[in-house]
Amino acid sequence: MTISSTSPQQALVLVIDDEPDLRTLYELTLLREGYRVESAGDLRDARAHLEEQQFDAVITDMRLPDGMGLELLHELTAQQRPERCVVITAYGSAQNAVEALKAGAFDYLTKPVDLKQFRSVVASAIQGSRQVSTAGSAVKTDTRLIPTAAAIKLRKTTAAIPSAVVISSLPAGVLDKLVGDSAAMRSVKSRIAKVASSMAPILIQGESGTGKELVARAVHGCSHRAAGPFVAVNCGAIPENLLEAEFFGARKGAYTGSAQDRIGYFQAATGGTLFLDEIGDLPLAMQSKLLRAIQERTVRPLGSAQEDSVDVRIVSATHKDLNAGVQAGLFRQDLYYRLNVIEIAVPALRERREDLAALCGALLRRICEESGQPTPPLTDAALRQLTTHPFNGNVRELENMLHRAVALGDGGALDFDLASAEADVAVPANLQDYLDLQERSILSKVLMEHGFNRTAAAAQLGLSLRQIRYRIARLNIATPGDEDTVDELA
Repeated sequence: MTISSTSPQQALVLVIDDEPDLRTLYELTLLREGYRVESAGDLRDARAHLEEQQFDAVITDMRLPDGMGLELLHELTAQQRPERCVVITAYGSAQNAVEALKAGAFDYLTKPVDLKQFRSVVASAIQGSRQVSTAGSAVKTDTRLIPTAAAIKLRKTTAAIPSAVVISSLPAGVLDKLVGDSAAMRSVKSRIAKVASSMAPILIQGESGTGKELVARAVHGCSHRAAGPFVAVNCGAIPENLLEAEFFGARKGAYTGSAQDRIGYFQAATGGTLFLDEIGDLPLAMQSKLLRAIQERTVRPLGSAQEDSVDVRIVSATHKDLNAGVQAGLFRQDLYYRLNVIEIAVPALRERREDLAALCGALLRRICEESGQPTPPLTDAALRQLTTHPFNGNVRELENMLHRAVALGDGGALDFDLASAEADVAVPANLQDYLDLQERSILSKVLMEHGFNRTAAAAQLGLSLRQIRYRIARLNIATPGDEDTVDELA
């Protein structure tokens, strides 16, 4: 039987729960929203429904009489179906949430379910499902009508299509600010395209000045939340005594100087993305409150007896090693696992020197446009001059150098005073971090020279394959084709 699709006007939702009362509650709630609903009490019944037709969203309990709801998520992902899945569970630990999101869940809810939040999450899931369905309509094929061997061959042939479809269907200009076409940047853009449609939290890791906020904005712009707000918060720049009011809001009179009600970052980001920059700088006391807000999806403003439901996607960023922070007792382990469902590693500038020309061109155009000056030419000699610079400050340092060169130039070809820039480099405050930085730079350079062939790179450096693998993992060096949780969510 050929899978039939739903009409654009009335979405079709499959509800899977072994408790009849809860199943009925979910059905009635969805019917009142104007959706068509079908239900199942176990995995066997759910699979039968999915064999018959395509749904806009699937809502499943975590534990069912004949297995786990996660099994169904893995099956839908393997079949490349467009349905977005929402997992509902009474076992609301952070670990269960992480497992569900890694398995491919669009989002999760904890029993007892808040019906307002339930309606909001289902609506978001349906919107995301229809975006994927529309993008992939050109490559849909009913492989159940094909003999098994032929179906397997077809799936192998089209295995690479979904990624290309997703990238080509992104809104125009979303990734343009991520300048560069190096292997490292193509890997970053590919990950963004894969994970943007999910609600899974993302942790962006990279050195200062690499453009982590640009990556976060690209994730937001590629998601179904692009029309919603993007709220960026520098966690290290807020006085500790104001953190709770800034994040969760405050009622009039809640503290000295509070003359009126004010909303917090969570409320301001409702329907969009909350970007927590430098999350590693958040004090421990605030970490526990943030964890609760993320897990429960509710916040209590200062001075209020009521909790507000919030609907945000969390994207965090750090230049620190949060895992080391967990071991040192400086960062909560449960919050780390909750934030680090998907990781995006942003490469340092020295790891993608082939992007220097494109970066200089884009930055110069913006700098000169803002200052009303004509864009000066960047000669090959000047570019060669830049390629020898270490760029410990990454793209931010490059931008500052270009600003200085334009301001001090005479309108002709640019000249860079690298000697004075190098004279300003201070003795490192942490020797181990500095040595790791140098080792990471050397490894990345040799890997790129050998097309990321680890065996060849190891041979050049006098290392065994096991040694270079260990160093790549320890130094968090991104290589094309990595098998990780991001790929599982594709």
